[in-house]
Amino acid sequence: MPDFVPTDFVQTPSQTVGPFYGFALPYENGSQLVPGHHPHAIRLHGTVTDGAGVAIPDALLEIWQADESGVLGHSRGSLDRDGFTFTGFGRTAVNLAGHYTFTTVKPGAVSGGAPYVLVTVFARGLIHHLFTRAYFPEDVEAHQTDTVLSAVPRERRATLVSVADGVAGGAASYRFDISLQGAAETVFLNFDA
Repeated sequence: MPDFVPTDFVQTPSQTVGPFYGFALPYENGSQLVPGHHPHAIRLHGTVTDGAGVAIPDALLEIWQADESGVLGHSRGSLDRDGFTFTGFGRTAVNLAGHYTFTTVKPGAVSGGAPYVLVTVFARGLIHHLFTRAYFPEDVEAHQTDTVLSAVPRERRATLVSVADGVAGGAASYRFDISLQGAAETVFLNFDA
């Protein structure tokens, strides 16, 4: 048996979570909570960036939301999309430019709060996924009484409110950019507290 000297080995670099989310977890039509031809379809889209403002090309996002009436689904979504039923759950990988797009409906208010979409972010370098919310700009009055939004310092609330950016393919479009760090860091929620 040959003698091995520890200096003969080179330590390989360590790796945290990812970058493999975009390979195994997205599924067909995962970004479509409703089809684009749905009469109340909206587009929720944006870019995921790091602290330097550089797009993260290998993040994965999930969204959970109520339907138009504010009713939360009792199931955890469906991997088998039928092309017309609202599922309440979506999952998509960002593209190489860090951009994502979901086709969904604007949720109704739940328990008297402002309408929102819960967004979960998975990305390289994150040991644990992050939670945030995307609120809608036209619901200013409801923002004032929303329990979660009211708990966020006033100067940081804008990071939780999407921006209406017109119409895309006949559907209202909202931009919700997510910054993982830096001066414009998105507010992330801690559900363990």
